Amino acid sequence: MTQGQGDYRILQEAALRDYLAGLPDIVAQLGGEPAGWAITEVGDGNLNLVFIVKGASGGIAVKQALPYVRLVGESWPLPLSRAHYEYLALSRQALLTPGLVPALLHHNETLALTVMELLEPHIIMRKGLVAATCYPRFAGDITTFMARNLFFTSDLALPAADKKEAIAAFAGNHALCKITEDLIFTDPYRIAEQNRWTAPYLDGLAASLRDDMELHVAISRLKLKFMASPEALLHGDLHTGSIMVTESETRVIDPEFAFYGPMGFDVGAVLANLLMAYFASAGHERTPGERREFEGWVLETVELVWSEFSRKFLDLWRSEASGDAYPVSLFAGDKGAARLEAERHAYMQRLFADTVGFAAAKTIRRIFGLAHNIDFELIEAPKERAISEARAVRLARGMMVEAMAFRTIADVTGAARKLRDWQPELSA
Repeated sequence: MTQGQGDYRILQEAALRDYLAGLPDIVAQLGGEPAGWAITEVGDGNLNLVFIVKGASGGIAVKQALPYVRLVGESWPLPLSRAHYEYLALSRQALLTPGLVPALLHHNETLALTVMELLEPHIIMRKGLVAATCYPRFAGDITTFMARNLFFTSDLALPAADKKEAIAAFAGNHALCKITEDLIFTDPYRIAEQNRWTAPYLDGLAASLRDDMELHVAISRLKLKFMASPEALLHGDLHTGSIMVTESETRVIDPEFAFYGPMGFDVGAVLANLLMAYFASAGHERTPGERREFEGWVLETVELVWSEFSRKFLDLWRSEASGDAYPVSLFAGDKGAARLEAERHAYMQRLFADTVGFAAAKTIRRIFGLAHNIDFELIEAPKERAISEARAVRLARGMMVEAMAFRTIADVTGAARKLRDWQPELSA
């Protein structure tokens, strides 16, 4: 159910209760009298209000966009239209990957408000990783989510006209794209007011990023790819803070950065967050070696995420290709089939190279940019945190500047293992 009437207003507890009380389907789901509903604001992200509402019969989650960046305040205005794009993306993801996103229950475009299924007992995956929890279903679920959503929104599956209309439907989400373009691809490599890092220990490393012209070229190429390659519909912010999990279920949330861009950006975001969890792990140890089993699982998962994504994507290409790219008529007979199969693997190799670069970019921004990860931030001793971060940055720079050294996912995990106990020179 979607509504668009009325004027925008920020709904705090009392106003939200009154609003929900006017929605018969929601009242029925919650049960009991509205006065008895428990409403708790739980938003711990950078942009929005998030409420959990519980009644006698059940619960719901309510998300409302604010007209500014919550992390910064009213000095950084942001369009409410991002809630529309999030709702649109969730609707499409629900069709392509049912059971891997929360069910949508209600949307009000004017209020920039969406009511969704309450995910319980799911937790934010990043919190579980900090606690060294392994999630055996994650690799299978996230690769299904990425392979199906990226393939079926690409030119490999869509006629050209449909693809162009789909691009147009998300083209207005440029304010969120601009955040990505600045915070990920630009600010960490220059002096920017909102940058921060673990000072003073990483002061020298921050300065070296600003002077590293090879790195500046590499990140600029990635930025251009991000801006100019509408390959498929991206989630746009697919990190472990946008994934809720149990040991048996995975749900992807918060696609408000959704737009048509390069596929490797989403895949790289997942790999980057797993690699950051790996490097942060040593800083959370209470006794030496206690998290080695977890760290092994993380790197195994990094390898599985790429290999399973690649396998599933290729399987879809072989069986579901109905788009205008690579016309079947050009690849007739056994000779054509063999050549097309070789091209499919070459395509995946190019996609892997993009993925490695974007993973590196996502890592560096979380250490030197505005928004950081609790994987590192919850390491209590600043010096230990800086050591973990410096290891991650060393790998990330190599992935960006020495790309030819990372031809397979095993090259990435092998390099991470070698850096696990590397001792960086810190500034203090």
